[in-house]
Formats: sequence, C-alpha cells, structure tokens
Amino acid sequence: MGERQKTLLLTGASRGIGHATVRHFDQAGWRVISCSRQPFDDNCPWSGGDNHIQVDLSDPNTTIRAIETIRERLDGSLDALVNNAGISPKGPEGERLNTIDTDLQTWGRVFHVNFFASVVLARGLKDELAAAKGSVVNVTSIAGSRVHPFAGAAYATSKAALAALTREMAHDFGPMGVRVNAIAPGEVETAILSPGTEKLVDALPMRRLGQPEEVASAIFFLCSEASSYISGAELEVNGAQHV
Repeated sequence: MGERQKTLLLTGASRGIGHATVRHFDQAGWRVISCSRQPFDDNCPWSGGDNHIQVDLSDPNTTIRAIETIRERLDGSLDALVNNAGISPKGPEGERLNTIDTDLQTWGRVFHVNFFASVVLARGLKDELAAAKGSVVNVTSIAGSRVHPFAGAAYATSKAALAALTREMAHDFGPMGVRVNAIAPGEVETAILSPGTEKLVDALPMRRLGQPEEVASAIFFLCSEASSYISGAELEVNGAQHV
C-alpha cells in the first residue's frame, strides 16, 4: 500500500505567493484544492481545474456555503489549510488609504477577506484538519507590525489581527493535534508590486526583494513533519527587513 496523498486547501491561489505555493505543493506530490475569486486559468502549468473552487471571501455567507463544497472534495481529512488570500485597496490615484480616508465598507471588506475568512474556514473544517493532524498557515505581513509606505491601514490592521488570531487558534486547535502558524512576508517580487517598491531595496539588509518561491518554501516547511513541534509562531520571511 502506498502512502495516502496529502491534501492542501489554499486561498488566494491565482497569483503571486499563492501561485508559487500551489506549484511547490503540486511538485511535492500533494493534491491541491485552490480557492480564489477568479476562475481557474487553463494556462496554469498544472491540471488543477477540477480542484478549484471559485469563491468570494469578502462575502461571509458565500464563504460559509463554500465549506460544504470543500468538504465534498475531501476524503474526510485535510492535511493543510493555507489562508493566503488578501486584499489591500488603494485610493482613486493609487494612493495608500489611511485611518482617516478608509470608509467603513472598505474596512469591512478587507477584514472579511484577510481575517474572518481564515477562522471561518479553519473552524468549518476543524474535523477534517483534526483527522489528519493537519496544519494551518495564516499569511500575515510585515505591515502588521509597522506602518508601511504602501499597505493601507485596513490591510495592516487586518494582518495584525491575523497574527493574534494565529496564537489564539494554536491554543484552541492544539488539543486536536492541529498546528497553527503564520508567515509574515516582507517585500516579495510579484506582478502586483506597488510603484516605488524598488526604492525600498537599498534599505533592505539583503539588498534584494524576496521571491514567491522563497515564501512558498517557508509555507511548505510549516505544513511538513519538519516543523512538527512548531505551533503559535509567526515566521518572518523578509530578509531581515523587520530588524
């Protein structure tokens, strides 16, 4: 008998870090169920169309309904849940939205995607995670611990809340054998970098931007047996930008 194929559920799979994470787990032999508000792109370099779920995580009712759809795709167990989806709206001219100019509707939408969806999915799939003694990884941000020149206030506070949620979940899910950790990326080179990001490079200790695959590798580590006694941690993946 061969080993049971492990299953990952990943939100925010359509680009950047999410795209790299799907590729990393797929190459490692995992089955990947991807979730994003975009439909599956047939140009993707893996055949995951049958395992893609289109869901708008900014709508709490849609997120709750998606849990049953996800459960139908599982065999009763879920080895890893990676909450990667995140949005950071900008102003009309692409400017950063601060605490004064962010309207409450925008604030609420950001929190539904970046924060509430993570706990809704984990709580809704806790039995499946427990059955596999699985792992949850929440993708936070360096913006959750400092004011960032591009990330808006709603995004930053949602990521700070997600870091606190990670600790709470590690405490609550631990007795089920489920580990919960976070990764906090810094400046990562993706197609959605804000204009001006390149000016930050000289101030970074490693003098370069991170690559999506480097973040994906950290996520994989936290979902693997190599991190079997790590829970409640937030791993900085930012080339010492936080020091």
